[in-house]
Amino acid sequence: MADATPEPTMPTDNAEQIAEWNGTLGQRWAESQRETDAVVAAFGEAALQRAAARPGERVIDIGCGCGDTALALARQVGETGQVLGVDVSQPMLAVARQRAAAAGLRQLRFDEADASVAPLAAGIDLLYSRFGVMFFADPVAAFKHLHAALRPGGRLVFVCWRAPRDNSWAMAPLVAARKVLGITPPPADPLAPGPFAFADGERTRSILADAGFSGIDLQRVDAPIRLGATAREAAEGAVRVGPTARLAREAGPEHLPAILQGIERALAAQAASDGQVSLGGSTWLVSASRP
Repeated sequence: MADATPEPTMPTDNAEQIAEWNGTLGQRWAESQRETDAVVAAFGEAALQRAAARPGERVIDIGCGCGDTALALARQVGETGQVLGVDVSQPMLAVARQRAAAAGLRQLRFDEADASVAPLAAGIDLLYSRFGVMFFADPVAAFKHLHAALRPGGRLVFVCWRAPRDNSWAMAPLVAARKVLGITPPPADPLAPGPFAFADGERTRSILADAGFSGIDLQRVDAPIRLGATAREAAEGAVRVGPTARLAREAGPEHLPAILQGIERALAAQAASDGQVSLGGSTWLVSASRP
C-alpha cells in the first residue's frame, strides 16, 4: 500500500501486506525516504500536475508512504483545504508526521489504515496516489469503496508501473541477482496484487469502469531513473529497497557480497561516461472522475 517502488511477489492478502509494511520492509523504506522519493519524483510530479489540487479542496493521498506527495498536496490546497494521508505502514507514517510537523502544515494529517476498506469521509474532491493502489486484494471492490468517498464530479488521479520489461531500472539489478543465485523464477501472475498489477492498461480501465468511474484516461509517462553516481552505489541501493532487496533478504546475508558484485558488474556496463547509472522507468498516469 505504501507509496513505493516495486517489491515483487507481494502477498495477496491485505493482512499479510500490512504485516510486511510494518516489519523490516517498512523500516527500510522509512530509513531510505530521501532516496526512494528521488527515484519516483518525476512520476509523482506528473500526477500532481494532472490532479491540479486547488485551494480549499479536500484530498486523500492513498498509500502516502513517508508523506512526500501529501506535503505537496497540502501546500496546494492551502490553509482552507484538508489533506489526509492514508497508509498501513507505521514506520513510514512516523516519518510523514515528522515532516508535516516540521513544515507547519496544519491542514495535513495522517491515518494508519487500509484505504481499500477503512471508513472515509464523504464529499472528497480528489483521490490521489503515487504507486499506492496496485496492492489491493480485490481492486474492483477497493475502487468502489474509494468512489463512494468522492463528491459528484470529484477526481481520481494515480500513477502506477507499466510492465516489468518497460522498467529496466527495477529489472536489470533483479536479473543480475538472479543470475548470481542461479534462480529461474516461475512465470508471475500478471493479475495478482503487486507493483505491476495495473501494467495492462485495458484491465485498469475495466476495473475503474466496473467501480463506477467515468472519464477514464491513461497516459504513458516515461522518465530515466537515476540509481547512483557509480555502479557500486546503484547496486547498494538496489539491495536496500525494491525488487532486488526482497531477493537479497530471502537469499540470506551470506550471499550478499556476490549479489552486490554481480549487480555492480551488470550496471557498470550500462553506466554513462561519468560513471552514473540511470535506467528507464515507465508508468501509466491514470485519471478518472465520479459522474
